[in-house]
Amino acid sequence: MLTSARELLIEVGIESLTCEEIAARAEVPIGTLYRYFANKYVIVCELDRADAAAVAEALTAFATEIPSLRWPELLERFIDHLAELWHDDPSRRAVWLAVQSTPATRATAAIVERGLAEQVSRLLAPLIPRQQRRRALMSELLVHTAYSLLSFSVQDGQDHGRTVAELKRMLGAYLRLEVGDDVETFSSVRP
Repeated sequence: MLTSARELLIEVGIESLTCEEIAARAEVPIGTLYRYFANKYVIVCELDRADAAAVAEALTAFATEIPSLRWPELLERFIDHLAELWHDDPSRRAVWLAVQSTPATRATAAIVERGLAEQVSRLLAPLIPRQQRRRALMSELLVHTAYSLLSFSVQDGQDHGRTVAELKRMLGAYLRLEVGDDVETFSSVRP
């Protein structure tokens, strides 16, 4: 059902998405769909949660390499991984836009984003050990900015590669302000 919902979300958008169409595409009775999902917004939130779970898994793998003086290189590789997810799966942008559509879905998406930000905050702890509250805010900003710009990068007419390069520069510079300049700079990002 979720695969069918993803496909339809790309094709018709959140406004035209219906549970009936999802059930028909998934070839399940509508009652089966409603057993698990109260409405299309619950489905979209579940898709967002699944997308975030993949990002959380990547963050966990990334965490095994932190702390490191090579953190800019590691951050660059992580952003490349996220950019590949967004580039290769057009449903990520559709889901991200869909969860922005109502106050309830935005609130649910914010909870999911906060979970990722908490994970990022733990990753940053060895690099920024003394400022827990600032680190928490920085983490929320990093996650939200990355998601927003990755969504922007895959819009029609945008240069995905250039946008990702700018995202790396922006996030790297932001973190470098806290961590300091005594570490390597991004190797492949040029002004």
